[in-house]
Order: sequence, then C-alpha cells, then structure tokens
Amino acid sequence: MAEAITVARPYAQAAFEEARELGELKSWSDILQSVAQAVINPEVRAIITSPRIIKSQLVDLMLALSGGKVSEIQRNFIKLLIEGQRLTLLPEIVMLFEVMRAEAEKNVDVVVTSAFDLSEAQKQKITVALKKRMGREIRLSCETDRKLLGGIIIRAGDKVIDGSARTHLSELANALA
Repeated sequence: MAEAITVARPYAQAAFEEARELGELKSWSDILQSVAQAVINPEVRAIITSPRIIKSQLVDLMLALSGGKVSEIQRNFIKLLIEGQRLTLLPEIVMLFEVMRAEAEKNVDVVVTSAFDLSEAQKQKITVALKKRMGREIRLSCETDRKLLGGIIIRAGDKVIDGSARTHLSELANALA
C-alpha cells in the first residue's frame, strides 16, 4: 500500500496542479472518481491487466466508463496512466487528489460515530464546534454503532476524538486494575 501511494503521489500532484490552474477541481474529481470506480471492478481490472488488450482500446473503454464529458487534458492524463501501466493506481491517485482538493478548498470530511442516531440539532452543534476548532468547512457524515454504549467518536482525517462510553469504561477498568 505504501509503495502504491508513493508511486501515485506525483500523478495526483500533477492532476491537482492542472485542475487548480484551470479552476476545474470538481470536474477533475468527478472524472477521476468515476474512472477509479471502474478500475476497482474485478471484470474491468482483468481487462486492464490483460496483455492482449490494445492500449487505444483501453483508452476508449476508460473514457466510456468515465461517465461524463472528458476534456482533452483529462483524456491525455488517462492515456498517460494507461501507457505508463499506472491505471491500477487510480484509487490511490483519487485519494491523494481529494486530500489536496479538501486542503485547497478549506474543507474537511468528518465521520461521527455514535451509539444512537443523532438529531439534526446535535449534528448542527457538532458541525459548528468543529468548524470553530478547525477553521474549515465541515462535511459531516454520521454512522451508528450500538457497541459504543453512549457518547461519540469523531474522525477528521488523521485526528480522532474518542468520547465513547465504551472507551471511558475501558480506561476506568485499566486504572482500577
């Protein structure tokens, strides 16, 4: 995984720089994500890795699977990945691209896991508090995990705030042992 990320980084950086320069971050994001979704598909992956397929056919296939209007520069980027046999790195390229995009747009994706469904008021309160703390726009998504017993766990990038009852009980048990 680390090796794939290392190889994918210059491609993600190049795509990001081009998209930012053209003011097309959203368009690039959509195209890269749709092609990456296709690459993840086992049937498509078998075609991609087959030595029998002609690269021009593969370019046509990927553009057809992109699901949208592809600019000439985006087409050339996909062609570059195919010719360099880097198409299978698209999931990693997309991940890195989205991190750079979120940084440029001052956004952060936050996942809140709670023992019970959160009300809209609770979601709003969490969003406002995180926006104030992080100084960024918050894109909140919520999950439910009944094993938490109570409280919430907040994940924002590599930051984790664990306020779950399960963790607090575990810490208390360790302190008493």
